[in-house]
Parts: sequence; structure tokens; C-alpha cells
Amino acid sequence: MASSQMVRMNQGQGETSYARNSSIQNAQQNRMKPLIEAAVVDLCSSINSSTVFPRKMLIADLGCSSGPNALALVSLAVEAIHNHCLQFQQSPPEVCVLLNDLPENDFNAVVKSLVTLRQSNKPLVVTGVTPGSFYERLFTSGSLHLVCSSNSLQWLSKAPEHLTRNQIPAYDIDENARRERLPMVHEAYAQQFRKDFTLFLKLRAKELVSGGRMVVSIIGRPSYVIASRFFHLWEIVAQILSVMTSEGAIDKAKFDSFYIPLYGPSCQELREIIQEEGSFSIREMREHDPKTDYDNTFVTPSRFLNHLRAIFEPIIVEHFGEVMDEFVRTAERRWSVEGSMQDGCARNPRVMLVASLAKA
Repeated sequence: MASSQMVRMNQGQGETSYARNSSIQNAQQNRMKPLIEAAVVDLCSSINSSTVFPRKMLIADLGCSSGPNALALVSLAVEAIHNHCLQFQQSPPEVCVLLNDLPENDFNAVVKSLVTLRQSNKPLVVTGVTPGSFYERLFTSGSLHLVCSSNSLQWLSKAPEHLTRNQIPAYDIDENARRERLPMVHEAYAQQFRKDFTLFLKLRAKELVSGGRMVVSIIGRPSYVIASRFFHLWEIVAQILSVMTSEGAIDKAKFDSFYIPLYGPSCQELREIIQEEGSFSIREMREHDPKTDYDNTFVTPSRFLNHLRAIFEPIIVEHFGEVMDEFVRTAERRWSVEGSMQDGCARNPRVMLVASLAKA
């Protein structure tokens, strides 16, 4: 069974590493820029009711991963603080930047890149890393001013217990059985996401200062897609693995016990959870099509396979062993017909949800 401790991206700088296959994620981070800037302005204006700017600010990025995107969000925040202080001719606060991800993350690369941020001649920046799951307490009470997270919260703390406990496959090889079980499987994943995201909000509310801000993005499903007919975010991976199982390259019992802890909510679903939990007010929510963040040259079998491997290879290898060569061959055969890969992607539409929240 997949657990949060197995969820990490491909490390290093190789052809299938996350560092070399995360340009789409970077484009999506850039879409968060105006919300982060607005949150910084709000923080600098409201932390102290007088005209004096805050003397210090603590910023955390949860799920920073590694590679060129690891510093993107916190760099945007530091730049926004610098620009805001220049505009009002105020001394900038001392800034502490903390990056978080699971212990298996490639923190060696992250720490090296933090040196650049510390050497910037803008606000005084102190940096550090905080390994651990963001479904646990990570920081002291009332210490954080701004929390950012991008492309991370769709990852669950674990696969849904209802499925794992009752040995119900998340993706059945038989199409009829798969479609019949889909509403139940989807509901199990939805409930696990609701439980996890509610916990995430409660934990961050304890760690943020009064009036603290949070800007997060998450991969979800379009509002027009009926939930009970929506397949997994990872369906394309499951399709390739199911073909390998049918051909005997993977043991069926192994396939049936494979669960990727990944769920994409709708915008309304996300809004309802935030409102029901009650610790945060919603300042702004946005929804956009991630396909607008890349050109058609990305949608080639080789580049798309590298993208899939950068994200899913560690969790696949952990469960099935060294099967990635066969995974690539199976995918290439499956996508040998021109347009077949694009058709598969089109049948599984995704959106990027961005929310700006304020601690109530």
C-alpha cells in the first residue's frame, strides 16, 4: 500500500528527474504570484495596526520538492516584501524562510539553492528546512505569517482505508467492474481527502499568527465533470500498469493492491471543506486550465513519459520493483497511434485550483 513516506519525486538531474520535468509546475506557481503579493501587502498592513511595519516575518513552503521550483514561492514572497517596503520607504523586516517536504525529499539540492536566497541583498533572510509530513504539526504555535503550497495537497496522507482494508482495487482491470465500482472508489478517495485537508487546515491555523495568510494551489477536476464519473488523477498510469498486468509483466495481486494516494477535488468541494472547518476565511479562489501553461511540444510521448516518471516512478518501483523499462515500452506501444495519447489526456481533464486564505 502506498503511504506518504513513499511519495517523493524522482531525484537528481537526469532525463527523468523532477528537476528537469517540472516546467509546467513552475508556470502554475507563477499564477500564484498576484495572490502571494496581495497576501504580503495585507500582512504588512494588518500585522501591526500602527504605521510601523512588522519587524520579522516567517514564511513556509509546504511540499517544496526539489529542483528549480523549490524556491519559487518563497522567492516571490521575499520579493513582494522588498517591493512593498521600498514603495512605503520602510525598513524591511527580518525574514525567516522554511522549506518543508517529506524526509525522502532531495534536501541536499534544496539546501544548496537556499544559499542564493540568503545572499540576496534585500531583506535579511534566514533559511532552513523542516522535514516531515504537512499532515502533522511542523511549527510552533502562532509563529508563521505566510504559508504557501503548490502542487502538493492533492497527495493524501495514505490510501483510503475502506479500499485497503477490504482489498478493493482502486483500478480494476475489467472495465465493467471498474465502472461499476467507480462511484464507491471515488467516494472513498473523496472522504480521505476531506479528512486530510481538514486536518491540514486545523494544523496550519494553530501555527499561523492571528491574521496570518495562506496561498495554496492544488490539482483538481473541472466543476462541469460529474464526480461519480471522474476517474483518478493517475488513471493514465493505471492504464499502462493494467496492460502490463494483462500481459503478465505484473502480478495481478500486486496490481490490485496498488493505491496511489492522490485525489483531485472540485473548486466547490474545496470551498465547502474550508468553510466547514472554519479556521480560515476565503479571500479569493481561482480555477484555470493547466493546458494553457504549456505549448504543444510538451504533448509528445517521450516528454510526457518523462513527466510521468518524474512524478510516479518512485512509488511504482517501491511497489512493483524494477518495472520502468517495461512501463516505457508498454506506454510507447499504447501511444504508437498518432493522437492516442492526446485523446487519453483529453478524456481526463484537470484544473489548477488556487486559494488565498486568511486565518479567521
